[in-house]
Amino acid sequence: MRRESIFRSVTAALLVTAAAISGYHRHRAEQAGEDEISLQGEGLTTAVALRSSGLVLMLSVVAYLVNPRWMRWSSLDLPAPLRWSGAGLGAVSLALTLWIFRTIGKNITSTVETREEHELVTGGPYRWVRHPLYTVGTSFFVSLGIVAANWFMELASLSVLVMLLIRLPKEDEKLIERFGDEYRAYIERTRRLLPRIKRD
Repeated sequence: MRRESIFRSVTAALLVTAAAISGYHRHRAEQAGEDEISLQGEGLTTAVALRSSGLVLMLSVVAYLVNPRWMRWSSLDLPAPLRWSGAGLGAVSLALTLWIFRTIGKNITSTVETREEHELVTGGPYRWVRHPLYTVGTSFFVSLGIVAANWFMELASLSVLVMLLIRLPKEDEKLIERFGDEYRAYIERTRRLLPRIKRD
């Protein structure tokens, strides 16, 4: 029982740190931009489905933290070393998240729309991947599922990723509308979620 308390504490620490990093940088972006970002560009169905799946994911993590018995029905019998490796993945994901937020700065939005003063960011992690925050966000929540040893958290993480993949073409389309050939050239150099593997 004590071991589970330790893993709950680790999960809580990772989640609180992630919320602090995301909240701080998103607030700064909102303060820097005078324009309000609309969800209309996503389409109502996509917007609702994505945020609903995200809410289910967050509620499953919170339920585990408040009372693990609420999530016992979807628990996995994972060895402790594997669960600690999940904690390591979570820590690495947090470091990458901080790098991503610092790189994108005031250009971060929660939807496919761009800000009035939006700049195309192609440095830092964006040099290799067009949407690194989606990749790292997924790896972070997968890491929480490993630490918590819970298959439903993993499934919920993947469902959010699926919804993001459905939304991504619209996001790229909006960025092409905004940046034109510059973004088309960027697409040629990069992939959406994973770096290109160069072959000799």
